[in-house]
Amino acid sequence: MSLYTRKLLTLALIKEGNKVLLGYKKRGFGQGRWNAFGGKVEPGETPEEGAIREVREEACLEVKGGMDKVGELEFTFEGDTVLMHVMVFAARGFTGTPTETEEMRPQWFNLENIPYSQMWPDDILWYPIFLRGGKFRGTFHFQGHDTILSQNLEEVEAFS
Repeated sequence: MSLYTRKLLTLALIKEGNKVLLGYKKRGFGQGRWNAFGGKVEPGETPEEGAIREVREEACLEVKGGMDKVGELEFTFEGDTVLMHVMVFAARGFTGTPTETEEMRPQWFNLENIPYSQMWPDDILWYPIFLRGGKFRGTFHFQGHDTILSQNLEEVEAFS
């Protein structure tokens, strides 16, 4: 029996050429950090559908051509009984102009200027794998929101 209650979440990564789109989180979990777009998978939704919806809600973009699963991450926090199971997707394409919403302020970053110091501490470890076209699986255990107590990250060929 697991000590944790699993919560299924998504992250949607948007890359175009030598730029990546991040959103500045204005409220809620992760407030004050740059992050990819994502959140809870709603009942009746597949994780991919949830990721597409979150991009629409948080950045006002329509994903075109679907998404590719590029990562699977599990996060636990010291003293918390929730395990965040995050499926990470990369958009194949999109239409629209990134637009600020109540939750997120989207901004393009050149790949050499990603603001890792203002992101979750684990991002600097797995983002480079995504940016070079790789896939990954990892687990991270945090103390608060700034300190990784333990981690395991591996690059994988594919997801079964």
